Amino acid sequence: VQLVESGGGSVQAGGSLRLSCATSGVDNKNYCLAWFRQSPGKEHEPVATIDSDGITAYTDSIQGRFTIGQDKPKNTLYLDMNRLQPEDTAMYYCAAAWAPSISAIQALGAPILFGFWGQGTQVTVSS
Repeated sequence: VQLVESGGGSVQAGGSLRLSCATSGVDNKNYCLAWFRQSPGKEHEPVATIDSDGITAYTDSIQGRFTIGQDKPKNTLYLDMNRLQPEDTAMYYCAAAWAPSISAIQALGAPILFGFWGQGTQVTVSS
């Protein structure tokens, strides 16, 4: 499994960004995909998950502002981020878990399941 993120950058508060994650070796029927983020001095925080049925789940702090999506023919995972705030500043990681029977909401609460990670892409939001 290989995951390669892109699309990070610097924006002002209220702006938008789209993150992309090119995936390879991921069987869409058996994998759960997710976006995590990590700020300096903090642990990885799950942001959004999408399970093998295409069901999504989000952490409360980004609910209604971020949208996770998947283009299966292109083997690409997306994270559309709107109304960005300075507290969204972090390194964002794409992750995959071999979890054919887990739901998106279950995966959101079980980051230990995610054994495959990308290298990360930096998002910086200025006030």
